[in-house]
Amino acid sequence: MRDAEKTIGNMADKAGNCFISYVDGEGFPVTKAMLKPRQREGIRTFWFSTNTSSNKVKCFRDNPKASIYFMDRRYFRGVSLSGTVEVLEDPEVKERLWLEGDTLFYKEGVTDPDYCVLKFTAEKGRYYSNMKSEDFEI
Repeated sequence: MRDAEKTIGNMADKAGNCFISYVDGEGFPVTKAMLKPRQREGIRTFWFSTNTSSNKVKCFRDNPKASIYFMDRRYFRGVSLSGTVEVLEDPEVKERLWLEGDTLFYKEGVTDPDYCVLKFTAEKGRYYSNMKSEDFEI
């Protein structure tokens, strides 16, 4: 991969969704589909919206270790980023990530107590393309 930031950034931006993995209370990995990140800074930091009442939020509060996965079905390539998640509920961040139509998920609007933001910070990654994998640090 010549330019990790560009290659992975493009995959993240074009993805319709992605997958997020966390560790449950019994130590087992759990993977869930998520809508693509609302915002990102390079390939280190990604922000997602989700329900505060979700099991993943409970698990992230107990154990912040996580991974996110983006794939490009057309070229059968993908990237897994490993790092940590912070659960954010401060109004400024929630307002910044709020999109028109979010009331479908959060009936009370941007102040809905069931609306929160996940901030994923990547530390390393593994990229797969053309039947080869490569690890990289971020």
